Amino acid sequence: MDECERSADGETDSFDGEIDSVGYSGGGKSAVGISPASFLRATAYPFLLLAVVLVGASAVVMRWDPAIVSPLFLVGTLTYLAILEQLIPYDRTWHPGKEEWRWYGIYFLLTMAGSGLAQLLVTAAVGWISADERGHHLWAEIPGALLAGSLVSYLVHRLGHTSALLWRLHGVHHVPQKVNVANNGVNHVLDIVLAQSLVQLTLALAGFSRSAVLVTGLFVVAQGYFVHANIDVRIGRFNHLLASPEQHRLHHSTDLSEAGHYGSDLSCWDHLFDSFTWRPGREPAAVGLHDPASFPGTGEILAGFLHPWRRRPGPAPGAD
Repeated sequence: MDECERSADGETDSFDGEIDSVGYSGGGKSAVGISPASFLRATAYPFLLLAVVLVGASAVVMRWDPAIVSPLFLVGTLTYLAILEQLIPYDRTWHPGKEEWRWYGIYFLLTMAGSGLAQLLVTAAVGWISADERGHHLWAEIPGALLAGSLVSYLVHRLGHTSALLWRLHGVHHVPQKVNVANNGVNHVLDIVLAQSLVQLTLALAGFSRSAVLVTGLFVVAQGYFVHANIDVRIGRFNHLLASPEQHRLHHSTDLSEAGHYGSDLSCWDHLFDSFTWRPGREPAAVGLHDPASFPGTGEILAGFLHPWRRRPGPAPGAD
């Protein structure tokens, strides 16, 4: 069976009812009899990256307000990936139920509140999040901003798994026993405040311009939701450069020996710090917590928020 034809019941699946003959695996297969599902699998990610470039360039050239651009781009990304989850799902049993949608909606609002609070804290700490004027050309700044922000994000994320204290915050995100674009927002609000404050503070103190931070932020948002998307998309050798759903499903694996991949945008840090576990065809047998009893269920939102202050701590998950 082609690796791109997996469905929840183990049968081949394509939304147009045809057997796909081409997978997006970077293997150079002959493009014979490409079905609509195969076409979507091959173009879904390039289209998302193209959207980042076009929106980012337009925002810089036309001086769009980041406070408007960023939320609209987030909504567009969520909508696009939610549609793809219906058309080319990785696992249909991972679609959220009605009750889960309610939980995820509340968590999403809390996550947005945490992001806003992080920005306010950084603004208060440094006066402005970043400089108005650029000391270097914007397109030279963007790779530096991306690498700096990505490294800090990787380190904070990894600490969230290796520190027993921080795990009690971050572990809330790993409670769901499925991975989809909706439950990317399942987070402890303090986990979001900590992670995003440190990333934004790094970019601010490094002196990156607001335009560079905006464009970098669009890519990070797109990647963050893309890697959580329940879509059957393979990016082949590009996994060694960019994070993907293939890697992030392993990150959520209950088998801690394969649950590396702390980068959600670039995969270079996972290679550098020996937490890269992906190989073609490797998939988790199950996702969620290694010890489900150590955290309240996703629907127990208040209990999840109060979990870090419970008398008996949940166990740290281990890093490698």
